[in-house]
Amino acid sequence: MTDESPPKPIEIPYEQLQPETLDALIESFILREGTDYGREEILLTTKKHQVLKQVQRGDNKIFFDPTSESINLLTKQDFLLIDTED
Repeated sequence: MTDESPPKPIEIPYEQLQPETLDALIESFILREGTDYGREEILLTTKKHQVLKQVQRGDNKIFFDPTSESINLLTKQDFLLIDTED
């Protein structure tokens, strides 16, 4: 019996993604989060622009999970958890 831990997710710089892939990933993130934006409805294009800016600032990061073979956009809180897990 081996005591191997699963491989850690790998950070993917957003610049390495095709624009269409990044756009789809951001849209999926927005729809998955289901965040309530208050009394006024915010257009999807506006939300996408806001999240793109967060990615560019490093507030949200893109990770590839080798175990599930999936790519995800994570918030700063979520990716800090990845760094501290061992």
